[in-house]
Amino acid sequence: MSENNLKPDKNDDLTELDRPFFSAVLTPYRSLGSNGFLVLMVCFGVISFVSGFLFWRIGAWPVFGFFGLDVAVLWFAFRMNYRSARAFEEVVVSRHEIAIRKVGPGKNHQEYRFNPAWVRLTVERIEDEGVVKICLTSRGECVDLGNFLNPDDRTSFAGAMANALAVAKAGGV
Repeated sequence: MSENNLKPDKNDDLTELDRPFFSAVLTPYRSLGSNGFLVLMVCFGVISFVSGFLFWRIGAWPVFGFFGLDVAVLWFAFRMNYRSARAFEEVVVSRHEIAIRKVGPGKNHQEYRFNPAWVRLTVERIEDEGVVKICLTSRGECVDLGNFLNPDDRTSFAGAMANALAVAKAGGV
């Protein structure tokens, strides 16, 4: 029986250096979940139906239709809000590349790839509010990150992104 001697391959070293060391998926925050939405719509629908029925009983029957229209408009507005909540941004940083993938609520998506050595991170702050804009700029192309995040999350992400970019530019992990 012979024993296999495993020697590290040169490609393994390259793969190890190219492995991402920072990865983040940014998603918009929605405070009302699907169960909360169901409870809200049932309560709003019952109140609208009872109110509309009372107006119908006193002879103002067209008002009943407007109460139904209110329920439909509220449902539509929340559906559009939940549809836009499906958007996300994925940021992956390795020693040789920054990859950004922005996925919108539909089937549209955009992908950006930058060399970390040539990227500049711009963070705009307002004293009372915190970070209001995060932008990666390279060779005239500017990509905004986390526009849908609240200021606290944006501040946290800006710090993490600045650290990841510093590590990538230093060439080590």
